[in-house]
Amino acid sequence: MQNMLWSEEELKQYTKEVPSSRDLKVKRPVGSVHRTLSLQVREEAIRYGVESSELFGVLGCILGPIPDETMEFLMKQGLRALAQMSSEELLNLPGIGIEKSIRLAAAFELARRMTKLMPEDLPFIKSPEDAAALVMEEMRYLDREHFWALLLNTKNQVIARETISIGTLNSSPIHPRELYKNAVRRSAAGLVLVHNHPSGDPTPSQQDIEVTKRLIEAGNIIGINVLDHLVIGDSKFVSFKAKGYI
Repeated sequence: MQNMLWSEEELKQYTKEVPSSRDLKVKRPVGSVHRTLSLQVREEAIRYGVESSELFGVLGCILGPIPDETMEFLMKQGLRALAQMSSEELLNLPGIGIEKSIRLAAAFELARRMTKLMPEDLPFIKSPEDAAALVMEEMRYLDREHFWALLLNTKNQVIARETISIGTLNSSPIHPRELYKNAVRRSAAGLVLVHNHPSGDPTPSQQDIEVTKRLIEAGNIIGINVLDHLVIGDSKFVSFKAKGYI
């Protein structure tokens, strides 16, 4: 398997003998790279998940091998100080070049973006109008039928929007497997289905209704509720729930 973290030159600093991922002693050149950046860290991350690693192990997965003194300095700084270090400060550390400074900066940027996705900021779906407002402006002008799913948590907050299929001018084929595989992966508690009619007329067809019922039945089997299905037209929509179709 291709190594995605370290180059062959970096890996040459380690011995090949790694009998297990815990309580091992891996030989390394004295004063070369920090002990936590050995193959043990990689194996442990693969076997137990990165979340099981200590801070030095997480840093090791991001940065790869770096000198002992640099790792010890980073550990002493703590996460808050690390996140505030400038590129110039990082580049002044032994063993931290441009590539590794970018890796570390990117990791903290991902963390910052995650904080913007806190549950209290996620939109609530309390009515068909709430769901329609989220998709109307983007969906009303599409020239082909798109079938989307709004994935909800247990509080009916939207945790993701998935494009399930893109069809033709008047149809968008949909299979329960395609709809629910991402819902299961994201641990969604419920769904709101939406698709557009490029004609601008949101009146659902009999086929729309029958397909929706089959999708609901499939969801009931795996414990994911379909709260509603909206058909989006030009500045107007139809709610299957409100019309009593489901």
